[in-house]
Amino acid sequence: MSLIEVKKISKSYGPVKAVDNVSLSIEHGEVLGLVGESGSGKSTLARMILRLIEPTAGEIVYNGIQNIRKDCQIVFQDPQTSINPRIKIGEAIAEPILIHKILPKEKIFRRVAELLTLVELPVRYAKRFPHELSGGERQRVGIARALACEPEFLILDEPVSALDVSIQVEVLKLLKEIQQKLALTYLFIAHDFSVINYMCDRVAVMHEGKMVEIGQKEQIITMPQEPYTRKLLSAVL
Repeated sequence: MSLIEVKKISKSYGPVKAVDNVSLSIEHGEVLGLVGESGSGKSTLARMILRLIEPTAGEIVYNGIQNIRKDCQIVFQDPQTSINPRIKIGEAIAEPILIHKILPKEKIFRRVAELLTLVELPVRYAKRFPHELSGGERQRVGIARALACEPEFLILDEPVSALDVSIQVEVLKLLKEIQQKLALTYLFIAHDFSVINYMCDRVAVMHEGKMVEIGQKEQIITMPQEPYTRKLLSAVL
């Protein structure tokens, strides 16, 4: 049974269909890549899965996920804007734990320390503010914050596109290690097939709000069926 099933989902803003009759499934423990150019509907679809916005039509079935706000989390593209600049890093990571009442207050600092260690940051960073960290370090904080609720499922919305290339490699390696260590399920959104190739098991391709192709990574990359997929691949390979 799939962890998440998206069934004929659509989202319209007036006459514009941001997502048009899209269906897909996400299996337990897999990394599904969602690829397409800017404006293809990837992020809109992700936000509907998280119930941050409601679909115009269709349904999403969550098998085994009881609390969407806790069990499904997101890491955003820009760590600069996704973390409150006025609170310290430790407070930012602890906030979801407090909101969902996962631990008593006296145990939260230890959990924050564990999460910082997991994303390969020094524990002393808990006392720093976001502006004191580099872009790559802030993105690691964003990952730690998303993991604070002990989710089953993470949406990674272009999580490395705002980072320098050398830092991208480090963060991608970290995300892969965390996924394997914690047996997480990822929906990994990107426009770059080289990143998708490194991270993902299966690939779904979106274009102008529609799902144009979906399959195993090797199949999509070596034998794409759609001209649009071939166009995206030719930009990388």
